[in-house]
Order: sequence, then structure tokens, then C-alpha cells
Amino acid sequence: MQGMASRGAMGRLLTGLALAWALAGCASSGAMSSDPKTAAQSPERAWGSVMVAIAEAELYEDEKSVVDLIPRRDPAAIVSDYQARTSDGPLSREVLETFVRKNFDEPPENESRLSEAAGTPIDQHIINLWPYLTRDPAATDEGQWSSLVVLPHRYVVPGGRFNEMFYWDSYFTMLGLAHSDRYDLVRDMVDNFAWLIDQYGFIPNGTRTYFLTRSQPPFFASMVELLAEHDGDEVYQRYLPQLSREYDYWMRGGESLAPGQASEHVVRLEDGTLLNRYHGSENTPRPESYAGEIALSQKAPERPASEVYGDLRAAAESGWDFSSRWMADGSQQTTIATRDFVPVDLNALLFHLEETLAYAWQLEGNRDRAEQFEQRAETRREAINRVFWDADRGLYTDYDWREKRLSQVVSAAMVYPLAFDVADRPRAEATAAAVERELLRPGGMVTTNRHTGEQWDAPNGWAPLQWLAVDGLTRYGQTQLAETIARRWINTNQRVYDETGKLVEKYNVESPGVGGGGEYEVVDGFGWTNGVLLDLMARYPGTARTP
Repeated sequence: MQGMASRGAMGRLLTGLALAWALAGCASSGAMSSDPKTAAQSPERAWGSVMVAIAEAELYEDEKSVVDLIPRRDPAAIVSDYQARTSDGPLSREVLETFVRKNFDEPPENESRLSEAAGTPIDQHIINLWPYLTRDPAATDEGQWSSLVVLPHRYVVPGGRFNEMFYWDSYFTMLGLAHSDRYDLVRDMVDNFAWLIDQYGFIPNGTRTYFLTRSQPPFFASMVELLAEHDGDEVYQRYLPQLSREYDYWMRGGESLAPGQASEHVVRLEDGTLLNRYHGSENTPRPESYAGEIALSQKAPERPASEVYGDLRAAAESGWDFSSRWMADGSQQTTIATRDFVPVDLNALLFHLEETLAYAWQLEGNRDRAEQFEQRAETRREAINRVFWDADRGLYTDYDWREKRLSQVVSAAMVYPLAFDVADRPRAEATAAAVERELLRPGGMVTTNRHTGEQWDAPNGWAPLQWLAVDGLTRYGQTQLAETIARRWINTNQRVYDETGKLVEKYNVESPGVGGGGEYEVVDGFGWTNGVLLDLMARYPGTARTP
């Protein structure tokens, strides 16, 4: 355990929040689970005062380590014991460390190094890595008091601190599993996501109880499509109930929404256009970033803390946690306003979900339902090309629905309308020019063109965005730019692998190497990097060159 001296003011605030959580119970986003793990058993609710004490004392450098601790007995008994011990005042650091060791186990560590021959080719290294990142629920059940949700089938984790199945990460991991002829794992993971929808009414951010109040970018339709390419169209029919239920989750409240209003994930613009946003569902600090988010809220005394927490959670739901995309001033995290932005990427994903549902209903022989979703998709296509298109700059960007203006942040989210076939030809060509002009770097495509210190800004590049850019640009005939991005990204991955023997979560694409920034140290493993790299190397075979 590592840390620094505790902070009294923060401690009192943390304790107050923990008590509020305990009194509030489970005010989650409508989870309907028969599974024994629910949001009510998340650490901040099940053993909140103890979690607060550990967070306040900074016993762990990574706050996620706190909520991944595994209680050895009923958390209520641990809390009762702790309260009795602190009736005369807080525990010293040494006594608290002893208490934690007595009452909690630390989760098993992920493997970070493989025993393989020096000079193992990078693609073979990835294939060798899959077993180290695969989890069998029968062997990884941490018990009834752990925050880990027990899934019915095997799954692949990202790696490092991320020792659970994550939502949007998994699609890009599946790309690599498909290239490794591991459709057995692809099927298992798609079945797991279907199970999560059946259990909770939506797919959570990840399979931890503290993630059960928010989702992530909805790539389930893309997962079903990937599996159907191998197993046939019956896959669409098999998962039609779950595809429908996920759509209902994201669209809940939309039909009754008045112009100029927002509710949960839906926003109706003044002209009646219905679109979607990220929401996050709660207005409290994320348990896995507890003390840090309280400290951030204290740096913005002019804003209600609950507003800051809600926007931080919404950014976490976006997968871009954190980025200048979500900041009102375009740079400072204290101005985060995620829920004010209607994101172009989310709406492109929901267009794809609507198209997928139309196709699935057609296969079912229900022409009325198929036509209904075809019309919804076309309505959304028109809205994306109208609302998010910045004609002056020739690119797609997010829309601030409160201020009624386009965001000035230039980001890689502009490639989503190409990746999901939303754009028309002129907009696609202009977007390609914008990508080359604004985002192309020596090591691939940068996430935004702003340097803020946040991990979803310059100088970092991320595997899923490279893949979406390559796929979208290729779709519209922009093959040279697509190949340039792909080969630069492949070379960046190869360079870091040659230097470190690792594949990592994110890369610096301005001075090609390991990425930085964010809330935690760079993670190696790494699920989606592995999957995207295998796919791009298959598209562009041969010795990588530097364009």
C-alpha cells in the first residue's frame, strides 16, 4: 500500500457522501437483474464508509484498486466493525492498513509478460497473448462480495488494471479474435453481452457492480454483424430481442420529450429533431475515481458538485474519459459539460443499430417493423448530416444543444459517419481532407488537435479510432489516406513492441511511442490494440513501411 497523509476536509466530505449513498440505496438506471450482483452491492453502497477511509488515506496509488478489493466476509459486518473501531476518532494509517489486510483480499494480478522466444513476431505475440487475457468464469469467480459480475461464458479482458470485460473495447478485441480463428471466444463474448442485456436491461460499461449505472458506446450491433459474417444471418434473428432492448434503453423517454428538452440519453432539439447524448445516470463521484473527482469538484466552486460528477460519469460512458470534446472551454476539466453535447459518434452508432434492427426484422418476415426502423435510420441519417456538419471547416463535430452551436473541437469522432455509411460522397471527401489536414501525424491519427494533458487529446492515438478511420475512408474510396493511417499506426505499434516487448493501451502519434496522460499509468496487454493491429496487418500485409 502506498499513499500520502490524509486530508481532513476531503475526508469529511467523502464520509458525508458515503452516508448519502447508503441512505439513497440503489438509484440506478433501471437495472432489472435476477443476478445476485447489482448496483446496490457496489462498494460505495455496500461498504461505503470503509471505501471512503481507504480512498481518503490514499492507500493505493490507483483508486480502482480500492473498489476491486474483495471483502472476506459480509460487507455489513466489516462496516459495523469499522464503525465500532472509529467511534472515538479515525484510525491511524498503520491501523487502517492492518484492518484492510484483515478484511479484504486483493484481486489476482494480470500477466504482463509472456515466456516466449526473443524476436517473436508481433502477430504471433498477440496470438500467444490471448490465453493470458482470457477469463473462464468458473475459475475467476471472486465470491459473492466481490465487485466482479460473474458472466456465463468465457471472455477476454483488456489487461493490466482492467481485469473484467468492457463494452466497447470488446468489439475491437473481437476483430483480432476473428483473425486468430477464435470464433469460439467471439460467440462466448456476444452471448455474454446478450446475457447482460437480459439481466440489466442494457450493457454496462464493464462487468463490475460499480459500472452497473452506465453504459458505453453501443457496439453490440457491430458485434452481432461480425459474428453473422462468419455464422450466417440467423445470428441477427438470434439476438433480435437483445438488439431491440438495447435500442429501447438508449431511446427511453424520447417519444414524450418536448422541443428544447433532454432526458437521460435523448435530446429533442428546438426544431423537433430527436438525437442522443451520453448521460451516465448518476450525480455522484465514480467509485473507481472517488477522491480525485471530489478534489476536481472543489476546483470548480461556482458549479454544483453534483453537476460536475454527472458530467464526469457521462464522459466515462462515452469511452472518451477524458477529452476536450466535453469541456465547455475546450481545455479545462473543471468546465466539463458532457451532457450538453450531442455527440456525432453516438448518433452514428445508433443509426447503425437502427439499420441492424431493420435487417433483423426483415429476416423475421415482419415487414412493418423493418420499414419502421428503415425510416428511423433515414431520419437519423438526415439529422446527422444536417446537425453535425460544419460546412465552414468541412467536417463533422459535436453539437452543444443548450448553446445551439457546433463544437469548435476537431476530433477523430468525425470518422464515425464514414465508418457507418452515414455520409454522402461530398461530405466524406471533405472529411478525408480534414482528417489529413487536422489529425494525421507521423504515428497515425491523433485523437484531437488539442494538447490538454487528457488522454483522449493530442498527442495520443487510440486503436479503435484508427480502425474506424481506415474502415470508413476505405468505404468511400479514400484508400491512400486509409493506408497511410494504417501503416503509420502499425509502425508505431511495432516500434514500441521492439523497444519494450509490449502492446499498450494508447500511443503517442506525434513523437511515435508510448502514450501518456489520464488518470492512471499506461496499461499493457492490451485487448483492443491487439485486435485492431491484427486486422490492419491482414489488410496491409508485408513489411511495414513509413509513408
